[in-house]
Amino acid sequence: MNKIERLCPAKINIGLNIIEKRNDGYHNLETIFYPIKLADKITIKVSNTSSFESNDERISSDKDNLILKTKRIVENEAGKSLNCKINLAKKIPIGAGLGGGSSNAATTMMILNDLFSLEFGFETLNRLAIQLGSDVPFFLNPVPSIGTSRGEILRQIYLSITDPILIVNPGIHISTKWAYENITPKRSNQISEINIKGNIFDELSNLSNDFETIVFDKFPEILKIKTDMLANGAYYASMSGSGSTVFGIFKSHDDVKLIEKEFSKKYFTYLELHK
Repeated sequence: MNKIERLCPAKINIGLNIIEKRNDGYHNLETIFYPIKLADKITIKVSNTSSFESNDERISSDKDNLILKTKRIVENEAGKSLNCKINLAKKIPIGAGLGGGSSNAATTMMILNDLFSLEFGFETLNRLAIQLGSDVPFFLNPVPSIGTSRGEILRQIYLSITDPILIVNPGIHISTKWAYENITPKRSNQISEINIKGNIFDELSNLSNDFETIVFDKFPEILKIKTDMLANGAYYASMSGSGSTVFGIFKSHDDVKLIEKEFSKKYFTYLELHK
């Protein structure tokens, strides 16, 4: 085996509460990570020399992109160079709050581990993942989970959303650094206290994204996307991560297809339907 190709799924945050600022500069938070089928694809092939290419020029021209940073960290842990050609087929919008970069990093790490028979165990992969970003550990095993601490402490939950999910990204870049610098932590326990064993959708009205207050104030266009979803059939809508993507969960296939058609005239959209 000299080539491995894998998908890198995106995620949405169902509720995101910022609890407190930590002494190390990060924040303690709680959230539900939920994977969706929107995905990038990474192909890595063993080669005599190393190279990286992507269909997204912004990534391929960045010599310090997260995939190359991941490769360097893995090489450092392995104590040797891993010559390979890496190709990223990008579909997840960049800087959208959907975890695309984190998913790319985790997938790259796992492919390199398998392709070069490094035999890193999960604990090693997890330790390297947290060095790359708070969301990266989730993508080592992307199943519905409650994330606490920086988001790297994960507890798997049974959660299956069978209703249509509409993703809308307006292409507005929101700096994660700016978002965390301007957020006011509040010691909420909305997520850790919900009854996961019951019907989570009975509790959705209690789940909110703390970043919405500051983001909507600065970017009212994002608030309008959420408002339009709720006015057109969504029974739950929220921003994902620190934005700018908004997702809505709908009961009616007809409603979601109509509003998706309208949004797609102006924005990136992705519609996840289950038969």
